[in-house]
Amino acid sequence: MEKKFSNASELLHCGDHVETLKVSTEAMPLYATTAFTWKTMSEAEATYQRVEKGYDYTYIRTCNPNRDALSEVISFLEKGEKSQIFSSGMGAISSTLLTLIHPGDHIIYSNCCYGETLDIIRELLSGYGVETSCVDFNDNQNIIDAVRPNTKMIYTETVANPCIGLADIPTLAKIAHENGALLVVDNTFTTPIAYRPLEHGADLVINSLTKFINGHSDAIAGSVTGPKDMINKIYHVGMFLGTPSTPMDSWLVLRGVKTIELRLPKQMANAAKLAAALEKDPHVEKVLHPSLESHPRHKLALEMFGSNEKMGAMMSIVLPEDVAKIDDFMSRLHLSHYAPTLGGIRTTFQNPCTSSHRHNSDEERRAAGITPGMIRISVGCEDADDLIADFTQALKAFD
Repeated sequence: MEKKFSNASELLHCGDHVETLKVSTEAMPLYATTAFTWKTMSEAEATYQRVEKGYDYTYIRTCNPNRDALSEVISFLEKGEKSQIFSSGMGAISSTLLTLIHPGDHIIYSNCCYGETLDIIRELLSGYGVETSCVDFNDNQNIIDAVRPNTKMIYTETVANPCIGLADIPTLAKIAHENGALLVVDNTFTTPIAYRPLEHGADLVINSLTKFINGHSDAIAGSVTGPKDMINKIYHVGMFLGTPSTPMDSWLVLRGVKTIELRLPKQMANAAKLAAALEKDPHVEKVLHPSLESHPRHKLALEMFGSNEKMGAMMSIVLPEDVAKIDDFMSRLHLSHYAPTLGGIRTTFQNPCTSSHRHNSDEERRAAGITPGMIRISVGCEDADDLIADFTQALKAFD
């Protein structure tokens, strides 16, 4: 019987062997090629006629070893049947939505999602004749009330960007399935190290691999994981859209993900400590992190994650709406810096109103709880006490 090891050990040996290799290698090679080639027409024809087609069949957009290796790892982490790797998180989101949602269908989505996710649903899908309902997912009754006979999908994030709201995945799955709809969950903020939506009823899980899964701020990619037949459909649409990941980015993310079991637990523990410290700071109006008892879904968070130190490395704080003082606060920070991304090993922050949600109106943002004084923080691997001291001294800008 094959011996089973822990996730941390299995991860280090997952995705390292593909059929192009005749021998094993200590590190996955980078296949920096646009295609695999043939010598003759007869060889090409025989290859195309094979039922099981290898890499010698492919143009690199169709399939490549680096992408397949990363797909194997993501499927392992999310405990899904199959994954497809895309050029970005938005590539995964757009390819999935355009595959599964059609004119006349209805989609229910959270009012607090990544800004460009809101844009593609409101602008692109609505333009194609799709009916949409924007709902506050903090109350499950809102989702129940929004269901229509033509509802085909409920779309949410495990932990909302940037309001750090928490989706009740098992309940959402029940609502979706009782009404013949799919539950699609963006797990980027949480990652499968903290929570695996497929194990709690979700049909598909999406990740921006650019963020915590890669962890090194040097590659862009995305993924969708779920049943093989559904992933195959999304794969074909992705081929038409040109959204699959490149060999280089797949190779970089595969390298980065191997250390996630070392990086993310420290980042999540740091986030819980920083959140607790900043909640006591008189200059901060509000701190948003599931580990805090003040979080409206703290009890649900304990059920989902089991520990305050396993509730993700993303948090937000709300400061007074004074641009000059916010600028002063930012300039005083030494360890953290403004960056329109997240999930790296260093602590970064951004202001959603001027970055991820700048395309939304002030009214829409405020309805979701996003104010000009909100600062979204991606907590890194620095020493927690150093982060607390740095933020505390910088907040004196509001004296």
